[in-house]
Amino acid sequence: MWTKETRKRYDRSGLRYESDLTDAEWGEIAGLIPPAKPGGNKRTVDIRAVVNGVMYVLSSGCQWRALPKDLPPYSTVYSYFARWTDDRTLQRIHHKLYRQCREQASPTAAIIDSQSVKSAEKGGAISIRMAMTRARRSKARSATSWSTPRV
Repeated sequence: MWTKETRKRYDRSGLRYESDLTDAEWGEIAGLIPPAKPGGNKRTVDIRAVVNGVMYVLSSGCQWRALPKDLPPYSTVYSYFARWTDDRTLQRIHHKLYRQCREQASPTAAIIDSQSVKSAEKGGAISIRMAMTRARRSKARSATSWSTPRV
């Protein structure tokens, strides 16, 4: 439900782009971004700006080359995106945020339909497994599809 508190929390009017991360959102994922590789040059790019660039592409659906000029160069943003995809950083971020959303959801909310009740009465997991198995082709059906006899 929209309240004064939630409206303030989700207000994005002060951000440069709607896809940019707020300070609270950045605080949630900053610890999951891997540090610069040891032995190489020091990182010169602002990682938060890189994340904002990735979020811009993902939310707008634009091409990498169409990134606005006030974000890091598209080649930099894309190389971090590819690296974070390969080392599963994006997957870890997604998993953390997913868990938080699930914890905030009401655990008492449930939907029960008549099919669930029927399967529970008949034995639960076994009947569910039967319902989830792939349908087999009936021999009668395949025989009727040949209207002319095969020689």
